[in-house]
Formats: sequence, structure tokens, C-alpha cells
Amino acid sequence: MTVAVNTSGSQTATISTEHTLATVATALVLALAVDLSAMAAGDIVELRVYGKARTGDTERLLHRGSYGPIPPPVPLVMSVPIVSPHHFKATLKQTAGTGRAFPWAVYEV
Repeated sequence: MTVAVNTSGSQTATISTEHTLATVATALVLALAVDLSAMAAGDIVELRVYGKARTGDTERLLHRGSYGPIPPPVPLVMSVPIVSPHHFKATLKQTAGTGRAFPWAVYEV
């Protein structure tokens, strides 16, 4: 099995705005990793992954993780590997606290 970085970056959160980190339209197994070490007490961050059952279908929420208001004890979090035959979209939304910068990556498995 080969693991590679599909795409990566850093997102500075604007409170209550859902930021798209990556959209992948290639058939792959993907996982989202986000470094939440910048979080402080009172911050709340949601990480979401969207997919589609079929190419022409409506995008739907597939996986969601919520972190805070206490920073997580393990600051690097990762989604489960997600089979994506044609659509994968990863987002970050900070709903409370002070907007922070979060490094992230989408890995191909």
C-alpha cells in the first residue's frame, strides 16, 4: 500500500464560516488530517467530509468530528479512510473562540 499527500495547506478560520479545504473528484481512498494544536480553551472546531452516492447526486455529509471547547489531548486528528469513487470534499468550520490557523492535509491511501 502506498500513502501519499493528495493536497495540503493551512486554513485560518473565520468564526462560523465553513471553509473548503479540498475537493477531490478522482476515485481514491482518502483521509483528512488536521493539526488542532493552535486551539485554546473556548475554541470549537468542526471537521466535515462530504461525498456523493453517485456522480450526479447531491453532495451529502459523510463524516463529522467536533473538537472543543477544551483543546483535544491529541492535537493531530484524522478522519477515517473514506472510499471516494467520484467526490470527496473536506471542510473546516470554527464555531466559537478566536479564529486560528490550522495546518491540514488530505492523504491518499
